[in-house]
Amino acid sequence: MPLLFLGQSQRIFDVPCTVTIEQSPEHFHAHVELEGDIRLYPGDEVKVHGAPVTVDFGQSLQFTRMATVKRATPLTRAWTRMAAYFDLTELYEVSFNPGSLK
Repeated sequence: MPLLFLGQSQRIFDVPCTVTIEQSPEHFHAHVELEGDIRLYPGDEVKVHGAPVTVDFGQSLQFTRMATVKRATPLTRAWTRMAAYFDLTELYEVSFNPGSLK
């Protein structure tokens, strides 16, 4: 059952999720999968509820929790897309300065 705030129909709601955490020589990750056919868009926020979890090296955990999804406003979504574009350009650098490779 969705949780609504301040008349913002379907803008903020709770949903069950599956959390998978692994810390091993092959993998180091934490994934959250929302139940149902819920698509996330730029600027949307997901907060997983519950106590923090510690995973020792070599372990893997999978458990179910509740998460709150907060949809971004159209302005926030546009800002997030624009900011992501400029952040992407920081991942590469092109230089035409003369120099030698050592």
